[in-house]
Amino acid sequence: MLAAAACAPNPPPAEAPVLAGGPACPAGDRAMIRDVVYFGRNRPGGGEVGDQEWNRFLEEVVTPRFPNGYTVVAAAGHWRGRGGQVEREQTELLTLLHSGAEPDRQKVAEIAAEYKRRFRQEAVLRERLPACARFE
Repeated sequence: MLAAAACAPNPPPAEAPVLAGGPACPAGDRAMIRDVVYFGRNRPGGGEVGDQEWNRFLEEVVTPRFPNGYTVVAAAGHWRGRGGQVEREQTELLTLLHSGAEPDRQKVAEIAAEYKRRFRQEAVLRERLPACARFE
């Protein structure tokens, strides 16, 4: 389910969002990129990624790349894999806010690639949107 968003060939400075047509942020807000990465927990051939394995993945892979924080939400996912069968599975949604600079985009790609490798997943879905953010 890996979905690649269109990116400009020459990324703008780190302060600007990478995606064209992003919002003009009001004073006090910061232009950022919001990546939501969808991790299905079913394993090929049966079983699922357990809670301890998921938490270890967060600790070993996600936190070192985004130590300032992220959000995880549990969801129920449905998707059609290469074999044509609809899969229903527990899914974790990982939300990351970052500058949109190439190093941050690469970190998101590394997280998805490691999940696929570690848990033998067919795909991981990534949703990328421009955002305005601030801590209140």
